[in-house]
Amino acid sequence: MKLKISIFVIFLAISVQAQIIDKEMSTGFRTATTRNIDVIIIHSTFNNSGGELYDIDLIIKQFARYGVSAHYVIGRQGEVYRLVNEKNVAYHAGKSSLPDGRTGVNSCSIGIEMVCSFTEPVTDQQMEALVKLTNEIITRHNIKFILRHSDIAPGRKTDPWNFNWEKYQNLIQAL
Repeated sequence: MKLKISIFVIFLAISVQAQIIDKEMSTGFRTATTRNIDVIIIHSTFNNSGGELYDIDLIIKQFARYGVSAHYVIGRQGEVYRLVNEKNVAYHAGKSSLPDGRTGVNSCSIGIEMVCSFTEPVTDQQMEALVKLTNEIITRHNIKFILRHSDIAPGRKTDPWNFNWEKYQNLIQAL
């Protein structure tokens, strides 16, 4: 009986992990040997440079053009793309500050981009993938803050757009 329960627990743990698709960036980040990650920042993005609005490759080209990136991007169907390894510093926060007064937010945070637009909300699949990814990150790092881009750069940034922040907070607290 113990073996059956153990196998079920292992299966359950595997089934709730986010599937990661590697699409490493060559720009928009700097390598780091050590860093203390205690913040997750949620963003929104889409391709506004012509072509398919939600095409991940066009979004990555756009990031490269601006010299920015995030650690992860979550596509419309819930696909989780890793652009920058968590050990490295992705340029996703810009000029910003945390509730405890710290600046240099890129150095202590993991950035997650949700693919949506000003008019189309995040999908249920994206929300599910974000909750899974958030919980995985929490198991690897001592997370102090989970914030929106608009929380750390008020007046400068408005994302994530069309995002039910209360639902997200309730879902990550429920696990």
